[in-house]
Amino acid sequence: MTGTIKRLTDKGFGFITADGLAKDLFFHSNALVGVSFDELKEGDTLSFETEESQKGLNAVNVQRA
Repeated sequence: MTGTIKRLTDKGFGFITADGLAKDLFFHSNALVGVSFDELKEGDTLSFETEESQKGLNAVNVQRA
């Protein structure tokens, strides 16, 4: 899947507006592949997979598109 970064926090996580999904996806810096959290900015395009958690869908294996 692909999407754009909607919001980043100073606590090492953010939210992605995913193409084709109604709800934004949560991602944590631990889910990043090949890029560090500090290199990301809002509006960047990412590719990722989704994984179900107790709080809903999360983005995992997040990398630049």
